[in-house]
Amino acid sequence: MAHRNRSRSGTKMAAFPLRWSADGALHVLLVSPRGSRRWLMPRGWWMDEQKSWKLAEIEALERAGAIGHVGTNPIGRYCYDKVTAQGAIVVVEVEVFPMVVERLRRDWKNRRTRKRRWFHVLDAAEHVREGDLAELLRSLAPKPAPRTALGRLFSWFD
Repeated sequence: MAHRNRSRSGTKMAAFPLRWSADGALHVLLVSPRGSRRWLMPRGWWMDEQKSWKLAEIEALERAGAIGHVGTNPIGRYCYDKVTAQGAIVVVEVEVFPMVVERLRRDWKNRRTRKRRWFHVLDAAEHVREGDLAELLRSLAPKPAPRTALGRLFSWFD
């Protein structure tokens, strides 16, 4: 059973791998953690030697096989509680970077342990467990589809 004491654990970086359908609807690529049926954004622990947006790009490639253009400015943050092996609850902050996906690799690093799936952004909000992440996803739903991939990165979140 988890302790009630909560402490700050650290920061993770996440990619928000996205694409627009022909009708302009926003979709996000989510991955399943190892051995779980839940869904989340590709994310990993912050490392001193990496730029935040670059780490998000690496996580998207390793966890989901996604290749594309990553924005250098975060579009938001969310927090979640992580239960450690010792049973303590720690708060993890996740910084989220937009990524316009160009293609998906068939042979990515975590392909044997993770599933990936495209969701309409509102459906994605219903499939994630983290309440703050669901709220962030819902807040992005009404954004219209820009005309070009570069426009998506630079004008999407103005």
